[in-house]
Amino acid sequence: MTTPSPSISPLRQRMMDDMRMRRLAPKTQANYLRVVRQFTVFLGRSPDTASVED
Repeated sequence: MTTPSPSISPLRQRMMDDMRMRRLAPKTQANYLRVVRQFTVFLGRSPDTASVED
């Protein structure tokens, strides 16, 4: 039996693909994703809707 994996947003997937293509270290990738997740919590919405003022 397989467990379904949680859905990844297109924005997160694009970011992960880009970091992989740039050959960033796994630790760097994890840190970038963590910071974007924290920014998302701060904003209370998707980070792709952030403005310059945010």
